[in-house]
Amino acid sequence: MRLNLQKISTPKSEIVHPESIKNLIFDFGGVICDIDVKRSEKKFFNLGFKNFDPDYGISASKTLFDSLETGSISPQKFRDDIRNFFSIPPTDAQIDDAWNAMLFDIPEPRIRLLEKLCKHFRIFLLSNTNAIHYQKYIANFSQQYGYANFESLFEKVYFSYRTGIKKPSVEIFNFVLRDAGLIPDETLFIDDTLIHVEGARSAGIHAYHLNIQYAEQIMDLFLPA
Repeated sequence: MRLNLQKISTPKSEIVHPESIKNLIFDFGGVICDIDVKRSEKKFFNLGFKNFDPDYGISASKTLFDSLETGSISPQKFRDDIRNFFSIPPTDAQIDDAWNAMLFDIPEPRIRLLEKLCKHFRIFLLSNTNAIHYQKYIANFSQQYGYANFESLFEKVYFSYRTGIKKPSVEIFNFVLRDAGLIPDETLFIDDTLIHVEGARSAGIHAYHLNIQYAEQIMDLFLPA
């Protein structure tokens, strides 16, 4: 597999020669696994989320969600604290079900692409995620594709709840570069959130904004070798 240079190379992250890219860093939600936050918002609303705001959804609890995603609170602490937002406190299982509702199965073409790419590039995963979501999608992935470990698709994975740092902080990109021994100019980061792409560019990494609103997928970015 090789880069589709006509799509990847942009004025903000110009790649002159596709062979100069040796490392690929993928986002997870929206890039590999489709997500729809509105599905979780609806489930929380149906459970009686007291401070639900139709303009901001469940972001009224943004600090709580951020704490979960940086690993500064445990999943059980998250469940216990979010119960305070309900008139009738939901069970742990109901909370997990609502929180995980945003996650879809990983489409098979994306998995097959990753399997091919690892033969041509060093590939990594960098995701703002949390322990509750992680347990859900590794279970789904194992059942769907037979892998014992989702992480085996990558040389190394970096999850915000483990690193304690979230995108778009330039600090997380510099950490990944140092930890994996990557050269920024030989590295391409792919994310569906523009502010995360800009964070990667601030670290000197080539970065591509995947426009999922127009049904763009990672398969569009690569061509057969």
